[in-house]
Amino acid sequence: MSRGIRIGAVVVALGVMFGLGWGVAKTGVGQAVPIASLSDLERDFTERMENVVLVGHFTIEGRERGGGSPERYEITRAVKVGDDRWRFDVHMVYGSVDATLPVVVPIVWAGDTPMVSITDFTIPTLGTFTARVFFYDDRYGGSWQHGEFGGLMYGEIEPMD
Repeated sequence: MSRGIRIGAVVVALGVMFGLGWGVAKTGVGQAVPIASLSDLERDFTERMENVVLVGHFTIEGRERGGGSPERYEITRAVKVGDDRWRFDVHMVYGSVDATLPVVVPIVWAGDTPMVSITDFTIPTLGTFTARVFFYDDRYGGSWQHGEFGGLMYGEIEPMD
């Protein structure tokens, strides 16, 4: 995979994280819904996404590279902040960037399966993103798109050490 493509994929991930974090600060969204008001599925999801690490791979369509490039996202917690909005507190390390960011995204439910669903989500100066990422048992998977680049992402949900 060329250096430009790999950097582009990292920029996409960082852009989404920082852009959504900027959106939280800008809109004031982020006050957690009381846990007692959550459905059983929502409460289970909140508990399952506390102090976990998403460890897996991402691919770039049209670029062959075995199982993809490694990715890692540390999630301290995920809380419901609105009708279909959830805030993930995500720690990400890449190069000189080492930060925990609040990421607010819509979650839709396919039966008992929660899925991050963003479509044509514009982040100022970075572009437009589309992604679907589902969480089931101890795995996650999905697809992502940014401009001409897109692919798959998949892996395991592990307890944080």
